[in-house]
Amino acid sequence: MKITVISYDNWGFNKHIVNSLIANNHEVKHIDFSKFKYKYPNFLFKIYNFTLKTFFKQNLKTKFYGKCILSELDKNQEKQDLILTIKGDFIAPEYAKQIKNYTKKSTAFFNDNIKRCPKIIGVLNCFDEVYSFEKEDCEKYNLKHKTNFIYNFQTGNTTKEVKTTVFNVSSIGKRIELISKIASELKRQNILYNILIFDKKNKLKNNSLVTSIQHTISLEEVNDYISNSSCLLDLQRKNQSGLSFRVFESMGLHKKLITTNSSIKNYEFYNENNILIIDSSNPIIDADFCNKPYQAVPATILEQYKLTGWINDFLV
Repeated sequence: MKITVISYDNWGFNKHIVNSLIANNHEVKHIDFSKFKYKYPNFLFKIYNFTLKTFFKQNLKTKFYGKCILSELDKNQEKQDLILTIKGDFIAPEYAKQIKNYTKKSTAFFNDNIKRCPKIIGVLNCFDEVYSFEKEDCEKYNLKHKTNFIYNFQTGNTTKEVKTTVFNVSSIGKRIELISKIASELKRQNILYNILIFDKKNKLKNNSLVTSIQHTISLEEVNDYISNSSCLLDLQRKNQSGLSFRVFESMGLHKKLITTNSSIKNYEFYNENNILIIDSSNPIIDADFCNKPYQAVPATILEQYKLTGWINDFLV
């Protein structure tokens, strides 16, 4: 098949989708529009864009992304069999609609929820088929449900040398109070942990419970940290029940998981030996959970979350 993947791939997750498709002999192009950098011509345009966003629900940046994407699609020699768009809410609707002109089938996947990103509603009718990782959105807007995926699957024991027990990397934000509370509980239980917070302005320099970093780290570096840990910490965003990539990174590298997302109980891979659900208002962590060995997830279940199985729904 001739396939184009359009995505805002600032972390690098989606390049794994592209590589998996290529490995399965598809002809694939990746338009990563995180690489298209918009600059305001002058300060007046910044004010103009603020007015557009506030009163007219429009955005110069999403229009810019749309123009750049269509320009890239013009370079395709043939009509595509499939165009898969990820984070389509970053594209102005009038441009997202035109993607259909370049393909036999236009599909969108959203791994954000509509309460957090209401712009998604504006582009739902721009695609032939829409998937979301948020079950509530699927029920409300008649979308198809699809989780995130395992991009880092490795066979066997991936632990090089366990340097820490619990690992997490997050950006500074509203969840910092919860993160500090969890770190305090880990410290109280004498559980080794490494919690990195991207804190560009170094606001957390006096917080001894976490490690403040002033630069983002790559996906490859994140996986190195995961490999040297035995358990991951996953923090649910407010109003979100869709499963984050932390869940699938833990499965891919056979690591235990501590999470505040109770909806994980509804998935077939849930195993209380491997996954500890904690209360965000009163996080209690049993040290014994971290010490028990990981129990392998059955291969038949893993297969539908690994990229080779995950991508199949889009190819039908």
